[in-house]
Amino acid sequence: MPYYVYIIQSEFDGTFYKGSSENPVQRLAQHNEGQTPSTRHKRPWKLLYVEELSSKTDMLIREKKLKRGNKDYFLKLINGNKNIINHFFD
Repeated sequence: MPYYVYIIQSEFDGTFYKGSSENPVQRLAQHNEGQTPSTRHKRPWKLLYVEELSSKTDMLIREKKLKRGNKDYFLKLINGNKNIINHFFD
């Protein structure tokens, strides 16, 4: 089973949120439905980055690294070759 880390951006104020999930598209829907308290007040959100990892452990380690990043780092990832977002919206 693949695991994913993702970056979403608030269309309300441009804030980035980083997370992990086994299904990033479903997780985005949860954010946009207000099911996540920390993102509820900045809806709507758009999915900008998805990276696949082979294990839950790798996913959690990668998520921690993402959460320490800054805007420049996120933009580099979003435009980089690890971003597989197109696999979810073909």
